[in-house]
Amino acid sequence: MARLKGLPKRLAAAPRAVGYSDRQAAERARNRARAAGNSLRRLYSTKPWRDLRLVILERAGWMCQGCDRPHLLTGKAPAPHSPVVDHIEPHRGNLALFWDESNLQAVCKAWHDSEKQRQEKAARPDGKGEGWG
Repeated sequence: MARLKGLPKRLAAAPRAVGYSDRQAAERARNRARAAGNSLRRLYSTKPWRDLRLVILERAGWMCQGCDRPHLLTGKAPAPHSPVVDHIEPHRGNLALFWDESNLQAVCKAWHDSEKQRQEKAARPDGKGEGWG
């Protein structure tokens, strides 16, 4: 019986499995993949958004507007109390709604990633949330 000398070409091109050393590295990779698949995500890295975000956080006194007991928003993501500026009504690509100050609220990352996502998924007829908003 002949021995296999190498992998067939169709198998040799398989990508290597890459693991992440920590949760933050995995989160950064996830965010890059999300940004590549959605052209509107780039708006979150613009100077006008960063300036508007500060206005909203200062308007709220750096307090979470989503939790039952507001707490001071501190730290950097992925800390549970890191500040997130949330669209109250998901903009779903509507730029007027995206930039509308009355549609923005300051919340903590923990509330945004749990309760807010649950609310958005429940509001959609197919039960699938947008994942950002």
